[in-house]
Amino acid sequence: MEKLWFKNYLPDTRHHLIYPEGPVFQFLIDSARQYPENDAIIFADRHITFSQLDLITNRFARFLQDKGVRKGDRVAILAPNCHQNVIGFFGALKIGAIVVQNNPMYVERELEHQLNDSGSETIVCLSDLYPKIKNIRANTRLRNMVTFNLDGSPVSTGDDTVDLQAVINDYSSEYRQESVVPEDLALLQYTGGTTGVSKGCMLTHRNLVANVLQTVEVVGKNYRRGDDYVIGVLPLFHVYGLTCIMNMSVYMGVAMILFPRFEPKMVIEAIHRYKVGVFFASPTMLIAINSYKEIGNYDLRCLHTCISGSAPLPNEVKTAFFKLTGVEVVEAYGLSEASPVTHSNPVNGKVKIGSIGLPVSDTDMRVIDINSGAECSVKQTGELWVKGPQVMKGYWNKPEETANVLEDDWLKTGDVIEVDEEGYVYIVSRKKDVIIAGGYNIYPVEVEDVLFTHPKIQESVVVGIPDAYRGETVKAVIVLKESETATTEEIISYCRTKLAAYKVPRKVEFRRELPKSAVGKVLRRVLREE
Repeated sequence: MEKLWFKNYLPDTRHHLIYPEGPVFQFLIDSARQYPENDAIIFADRHITFSQLDLITNRFARFLQDKGVRKGDRVAILAPNCHQNVIGFFGALKIGAIVVQNNPMYVERELEHQLNDSGSETIVCLSDLYPKIKNIRANTRLRNMVTFNLDGSPVSTGDDTVDLQAVINDYSSEYRQESVVPEDLALLQYTGGTTGVSKGCMLTHRNLVANVLQTVEVVGKNYRRGDDYVIGVLPLFHVYGLTCIMNMSVYMGVAMILFPRFEPKMVIEAIHRYKVGVFFASPTMLIAINSYKEIGNYDLRCLHTCISGSAPLPNEVKTAFFKLTGVEVVEAYGLSEASPVTHSNPVNGKVKIGSIGLPVSDTDMRVIDINSGAECSVKQTGELWVKGPQVMKGYWNKPEETANVLEDDWLKTGDVIEVDEEGYVYIVSRKKDVIIAGGYNIYPVEVEDVLFTHPKIQESVVVGIPDAYRGETVKAVIVLKESETATTEEIISYCRTKLAAYKVPRKVEFRRELPKSAVGKVLRRVLREE
């Protein structure tokens, strides 16, 4: 590709960055010194300044050491977005422990797998979720149980657990500082399980530090450093939220407004009240805000930066949000194995509709033909490979799976793409999602783009299902807009006017909602399995 993308970098965007040699928690120490009285976290009506957050995480670090937690030990967190999640993360990192974020929506079987796979012996857990842990504890290596209530009130589980709020109140802030170097592991970020059994991506301090600086270089142009607000509704247990909301906010010295779940009204009110500047979102969230019935009562034109990731962004959603806010939503791309950001359209730069943009600083890419393994050129379809300082060391305790995705430091993403003559990347499909019907390759996103233009359709996803004659055939699963009705024949007829015959869905199913991950990504695998 000869780094075609460089010519569309903004003039002040550096091709190569200099990364600090410190650990990721140094961001917090630095911001506590530079912006001690600035809000770091706003959760409900609670405000925590950077100096307070630094002090509290020191106390939690001391507690962990008193409980025998040492450098390299795994500390699990099972919590939604809340200040306790942030405390657990930075407190564990300060003593050189490795954080294991867990999805609060997981059932006991899934949690047991991740806790055992990671070898976690300590967990920080929301009290409402503690019954799940209690039921599986005997099957794990857990020995330190720390629980909390969202409002900070005392916890009483009746078991040998420790109340996090008591730790924050009572423990000394003096802890034994470990030598933590950039190549040390900081995080086991488990993949969401959307493509099978979840695996722990080994992300180092260098990976996380690098990806924050890379992302700031491309999308942080409008941040008011030390004086801004960021909506924190993307889950921190997902690497998108962890890097782009938590770590970026701490690095930039700005306040993250945390929400344990996405509720359009609460997010809209927070943007209006605090004059929020930054919103990292998913298309699902933007759709909900665009269609909120009372949106006219709020002023969202304070926003200056909005990034969409985790799923393709329909142009209709982007256009509607611009009319509402005056902000051009910038589409970006990443994956857990890359901390996560590898590509983005440049904020304040040239944005191409339907594209995930350009590789971020210090990130190289290849496009490899999925059949021949040959390297592709411009406008040829193939698998995206990326290389950069944000790419993981591998999967935890899974050398074979690691060898399947890492080759000479290149990460095979599994996404099928095309690159245009200016270096902009377009996702065609997941390699595993390609539908092969009668010998033709059908890319679901192409069919979904057509479905989204239908005036009655709010959301849709296309999957391949077994077909005795064609091998596979196309099925569309559709969510209609409120109060709308449609028939299978109507949808198929519409598609026939816009798609080649072999791409037209043969089956249509209407649903109230689609199965989604915590960040709003449609779980296509779930639909295929059904």
